[in-house]
Amino acid sequence: MQLYFIRHGQSANNALWDATGASVGRSDDPELTAIGQQQAQLLAAFLAQGGNRFGITHLYTSLMIRSIETALAAGESLGLPVHSWEDIHETGGIFNEDVDGNLIGLPGKNRAHFEAAYPALVLHDSLNAHGWWNRPFEQFDQHPIRAQRVLAEILERHGSSEDIVAVVSHGNFYRHFMAALLHMPDPHAVFFLMNNTAISRIDFPKAEGESVVIQYQNRVDHLPPGLIT
Repeated sequence: MQLYFIRHGQSANNALWDATGASVGRSDDPELTAIGQQQAQLLAAFLAQGGNRFGITHLYTSLMIRSIETALAAGESLGLPVHSWEDIHETGGIFNEDVDGNLIGLPGKNRAHFEAAYPALVLHDSLNAHGWWNRPFEQFDQHPIRAQRVLAEILERHGSSEDIVAVVSHGNFYRHFMAALLHMPDPHAVFFLMNNTAISRIDFPKAEGESVVIQYQNRVDHLPPGLIT
């Protein structure tokens, strides 16, 4: 199996942080900015060069809007269905701050919203009418547990197959995923940079005893310098 881990395009929260260095006024589930939409279209065109330059066979997205919008652009260009995967969401989940600065979990969008707004998205069966998050803020100690779970599920789904899998996910979750892959006890010991719509490729062994190969990470050659964020 080859895995392409792709970060979403620039979101409104990304732009807010870049402009102010703070999260005051953040959205609990931001959309792509105009720059993020350009990045997503350039990513989609890059992936689809030659029909499907990387031979991607499976395409997954988190249920966060910025990821969905990025993945659907790629799916349309590749002619592939985009499947939701709840567990590859950004760290923290769907949340915002109250007036006292406490981080409060929020419901997130529900099945009806996704079906109306993104009819091309293939939703998993457990998604219901109550919002896909609908739980407290995800605490730090839960991040590596979820990353290990995602890694195990990728291997269970695709394992030693010839599948070429792309997941559209999030920058901070990538850090925890790589820590799980590399058996790092401290996910903050190394910072794995992921720009918006950057691509990282990881090849998993086809046979016991072979090594995982990190072919590259944070590839952004599909973006002109002015659109690298």
